[in-house]
Amino acid sequence: MEEIIKITNAVKVYKETRALDGISVTFEKGKIHGIIGRNGSGKTVLLRSICGLTKLTSGEICVRNKIIGQDIDIPDRIGAIIENPGFIPELNGYENLKYLADINGIVKKEKILDILKLVGLENAGRKKVGKYSLGMKQRLGIAQAIMEEPDILILDEPTNGLDKDGVRGFRELMMKLKSDGSTIIIASHNAEDINYLCEKTVELDKGRLVENEQ
Repeated sequence: MEEIIKITNAVKVYKETRALDGISVTFEKGKIHGIIGRNGSGKTVLLRSICGLTKLTSGEICVRNKIIGQDIDIPDRIGAIIENPGFIPELNGYENLKYLADINGIVKKEKILDILKLVGLENAGRKKVGKYSLGMKQRLGIAQAIMEEPDILILDEPTNGLDKDGVRGFRELMMKLKSDGSTIIIASHNAEDINYLCEKTVELDKGRLVENEQ
């Protein structure tokens, strides 16, 4: 077993609320992992902490043997959808991805067009995002998360708003990315998604790890 992410006694306190309450868990490289739990269970806080977007009150998160907040601030080569994907509504799908791609300058026009096709938006890439449905925005969020070919993919409720075809396409894409060597963490309250895709799962409740099938 090769650990790519190791979380040790993670605690996050907001005023009097312990959003994370002593979480210790590891995620193996090259596998699809699931995190299940109701709204407010701590799933999103945990994902944000892994990405370096939320600072723990105490405890430690280690990504690729580097401690977040000590060795690195934000891990590289991570693609993520956390909460609702935020895009510029006045721009179309292609322009939104191009704007984000230009920050690092490693994704070319042809790659963006290929990614839009991969998520089923090849005919909507020129439509302003402000006119997108929830499912279309979710597809664009998936495109943004994978376009730089990250080796770790963090997805919070990724099938939210997707129709049956979208869910099927998402599942096929995740299996392909896994076969290519990606490590994927999916947080969802949808047990069907977790059971279908994930090899290992953990369950959170009120910030605590209540089940660990690893």
